[in-house]
Amino acid sequence: MVKPAGPDCNLGCGYCFYLEKAALFPESNKHRMSDDVLEVLIKQSMEQSGENIAITWQGGEPTLMGLDFFKKVVALEQKYGRGKVVGNGLQTNGLLIDEEWAAFLGEYQFLVGLSIDGPRHIHDKYRLTKNEQPSWERVMQSGKLLLQHNVAVNAMCCITSDSAPHARELYEFYKEQGFEWMQFIPIVERDKVNPKKAADFSVTAEQYGNFMIEIFDLWLQDFDNGQPTTNVRFIESIFHTYVGLEAPECTLSKECGVYPTVEHNGDVYSCDFFVEPKWKLGNIREQRLVDMLNSPKQTKFGQLKSQLPRKCRTCPWLQHCYGGCTKDRVKDPKDSGLPRFCKSTMMFMEHADPVFKELARSWKDQQAGSTGQKTNGTYNAFEDFLG
Repeated sequence: MVKPAGPDCNLGCGYCFYLEKAALFPESNKHRMSDDVLEVLIKQSMEQSGENIAITWQGGEPTLMGLDFFKKVVALEQKYGRGKVVGNGLQTNGLLIDEEWAAFLGEYQFLVGLSIDGPRHIHDKYRLTKNEQPSWERVMQSGKLLLQHNVAVNAMCCITSDSAPHARELYEFYKEQGFEWMQFIPIVERDKVNPKKAADFSVTAEQYGNFMIEIFDLWLQDFDNGQPTTNVRFIESIFHTYVGLEAPECTLSKECGVYPTVEHNGDVYSCDFFVEPKWKLGNIREQRLVDMLNSPKQTKFGQLKSQLPRKCRTCPWLQHCYGGCTKDRVKDPKDSGLPRFCKSTMMFMEHADPVFKELARSWKDQQAGSTGQKTNGTYNAFEDFLG
């Protein structure tokens, strides 16, 4: 994960956790990755990876770098890639996306995560510009441009205490707009006035549990001829755990630490949720990425996720979530380390488990078949769903 513009952003979202990271880089008010750092990053990434590598460009807002920067990214990947398969992801608020941007992203098959929190009244609650102006209309225009240029767009929706009661409205909105790939991200941050509690906008476990249950039912109702017509990342990830595959979502892994974050100046941190001095691994101008990724500090960081309270270790759903994201335990200390979304996970699993078991049984039966034919509609759905 790369932050080429550091914590800089042209929005001032009320729930953003990354804007405050500017304090780590006081040497300048403007943070931009230099061409030299970029080349070192790409060269190391290509030389030290396997045959396939994925790079996610995130922020802040990465499009502040300008389109020419990303043209250099592609050129360097082609220069050093030597036949490797390179996947680029771009997470953006969409404000700077125009026709030229959309055409470029489509041509080079970037996977774009577009931050759009739903209809206007939900989106503009927190996603405002620096001078507190709404951003929804501009983001919608960008979304349409991306879809017109056949860009793979994943609608990224932050779920707060305000938006959690609107599951159906959000789901139907994304469908109507053509966003068939959805990612719902539960938001929890510490209150700035009283850091001993979560901020008021943080979604509660009960709210998030009810939200995902409703999303699951809507997703299931939309099956057509045995195939899902929408894709929800959390649901897809959970299904992996039912068929013996590792969940692609890091929050559901037994341990974490496989997504180091490279800042604009080449500093490398354990995770973008832990960009802080304690978890700084080094700098790519002085050390190798692969060495930092496999360092004792990064190993220790990854193992934090498995340090769970007894309640989690004896939970029947442990293999499907492994306690969720580490940051949700350290940023919401009221339960002394108990995962904030423990209850929501249990609510969801108790509701969805019978369906997952049936879908998994069908999938496994077909996998064991000798003909290789897709004779079962449910298996057909999930073969496509799992990619």
